[in-house]
Amino acid sequence: MLIGVGGLTVGLAVGGVALVAALGFALQRTADGEAFTTADAVARLAAAGSLPDPLPVAGNDVRVQVIDDRGRVLAASIGADRLVPILYDAERQRAAERGGTFIPGERLGLRGPVRVVAVPAANPAAGQTVLVAKSMADIRHSVQLLKLTLLVAFPLLVTVLAVVAWRVVGATLRPVEALRAGAEEITGGARPGALPVPASRDEIHRLAVTLNGMLDRLAAGRARQRAFVADAAHELRSPLANMRTELEVAQRLGPVTDWPALAEDLLVDVDRLGRLVDDLLLLARVDDATEASARRGYGPVELGELLAPMVARYPSPMVRFVPATVPLWTRGDPDGLTRVIGNLLDNAVRHARSRVIVTATTAGDRHVLTVTDDGPGIPAADRDRVFDRFTRLDDARARDGGGTGLGLAIVRELVRQHGGAVTLADAGPGLRAEVRLPAGSAQRAGLTAVG
Repeated sequence: MLIGVGGLTVGLAVGGVALVAALGFALQRTADGEAFTTADAVARLAAAGSLPDPLPVAGNDVRVQVIDDRGRVLAASIGADRLVPILYDAERQRAAERGGTFIPGERLGLRGPVRVVAVPAANPAAGQTVLVAKSMADIRHSVQLLKLTLLVAFPLLVTVLAVVAWRVVGATLRPVEALRAGAEEITGGARPGALPVPASRDEIHRLAVTLNGMLDRLAAGRARQRAFVADAAHELRSPLANMRTELEVAQRLGPVTDWPALAEDLLVDVDRLGRLVDDLLLLARVDDATEASARRGYGPVELGELLAPMVARYPSPMVRFVPATVPLWTRGDPDGLTRVIGNLLDNAVRHARSRVIVTATTAGDRHVLTVTDDGPGIPAADRDRVFDRFTRLDDARARDGGGTGLGLAIVRELVRQHGGAVTLADAGPGLRAEVRLPAGSAQRAGLTAVG
């Protein structure tokens, strides 16, 4: 704020100097104009040979003379000397070249400096020159009065402006200081994460609302992260505890331990741990990557060609694939889309009673992949919740054989990165998982025509 007041002071000072200079220049131009008007009128009288005696002038601060080429005074106004010219020879030359000159007022009995202009008479052959002298005392007095006024008013104006700026800027920055203090208290853990919101509906109010929204999202993200870490630790602890228990029992039994059976049980737990670690690493990569950065590595994918070999891995006729009649091109990551379809098929096969149907169709600008099973289904109230990480329900889909509880969470994040959406719906009976992905032609998906 001090810099702003200093800049304002310098600006006002420069403006004051410019005002004084402009006023002095304007007043002098006005005085010169009046003097030349008087000189031109007298010159016309001289040319007509009808000079009155004395010469007429307006005001007591003006002196007029008509002189010949030898400096003799031919006519003069009241108050002007009739013997000695107003200007000496050198001064007349300077006045003729520059349009005017200054002489001391005491020479003519006038106050202050005197401005003198010289105008040739209308008849150059006569060699006559009209000299008009005008006192500049009033003009100088006006300029001095303006200077004095500015010198007195300038400090007062700067002081008033500084006080007003201090109050206005202080009132403006007070909410900002409240935000800073609130942020310091939040980072210090002195109170919950919410900044004070000013009552005024201005930019600072909107800033506070935006920052509080950001803090809420950060808090929600930290809460999800803590819950995720806690759930991951719990899921990792379970197979480790099983492995430790089996090993301790085998150690106590000694020679009578069935080592092949123990190895088989340990391998089951190791496989579960491996799948869980792989899923956690995949989710971590998905969380770190933005949609834009992920899509830079995307290429053309034909969904029918991707689905057919995956469905063939599962037992038939339990799993049946109904292909589309036209190619279904999209841009994406084949590995990521394979993981999406594989997770949905694993869930469907695990809970189906007799059949799983996979279809691929086009609806407008979207390709729709559906995986439908005839299992127990999921209640409508839980169909969004099952996409949360480590979520298991208490019905037939609760504790699956070796599932990590991350399959549907991975599906949702990968589909979101591809610009699509995944939903669950009732299949009556069973469950229908529906994935919608952006559609595109082969060229739009990134292929080039082969000519």
